[in-house]
Amino acid sequence: MLDSEQVVAFMVEHGDAKFAQLVADTMVSIAPLIVTTLARREKDALEQIVELLVPQVPPPQHLLIEARMNAEARKAVLESADWLTAAEVAEVAGFSARNPSTQPNKWKKEVRIFAVRRNGVDYYPGYALDPDAAYRPLKALAPILETFAGRKDEWSIAIWFASVNSFLGGRIPKDLLASDPDQIQAAAEDEMARVLHG
Repeated sequence: MLDSEQVVAFMVEHGDAKFAQLVADTMVSIAPLIVTTLARREKDALEQIVELLVPQVPPPQHLLIEARMNAEARKAVLESADWLTAAEVAEVAGFSARNPSTQPNKWKKEVRIFAVRRNGVDYYPGYALDPDAAYRPLKALAPILETFAGRKDEWSIAIWFASVNSFLGGRIPKDLLASDPDQIQAAAEDEMARVLHG
C-alpha cells in the first residue's frame, strides 16, 4: 500500500517510458532541495514572527534622560522667539510669492542664516533678520555661524542662541545679536574653545 502523502503523479501526454523515467529521476534528485528550501523558509517565517512578538530592548536610562532634556530644550527654543517659515520670510522681506523658499534657502546655503527643521519644514529665527535692512539676515550672524560650522548642528545653534550664557554675564545671545554682535562672536569663540579643550 502506498502512502498518499509521498506520491506525486504526472501525466505525460507526449513521450515514452524513457521520458517519463527522466522526469521521475529529475523530481527525485531535486526533492531534497525543495524540502530544504521549504524548511528554511518556514524557519525564517518563524524567526520573523518571534522578532515581532519580542519587545524591543528599551534604551538605556541615560539616553531617555538625554532625549527628554533635548526635547525640552527644543520646546523652549521654539517658544522663546519668532520662527518663520520660508514663505513667511519671503513675505516680510518682500520676495516673490511664486517660489518663496528660494531666497531663504540661498541664505542658508551661503551660511548667512540657519534654520531648524521640524516636521519636514525649515523654520528661520526672526531675531536673525534685520528689519532695518528689509529683513535680510543680520550681517553679524554669518561669522558666528562660521565659528560653529561642522561642530554644532542647527538645533544646537538655536539652543545656544536661546540659552543663558556665562560669558555674556548671564545674558542670552539672541537678545544681543543686533546690538552687540562682537560680544556674541567672542562668546561663540569661547564656546568652541571650551568644546575643543573639554
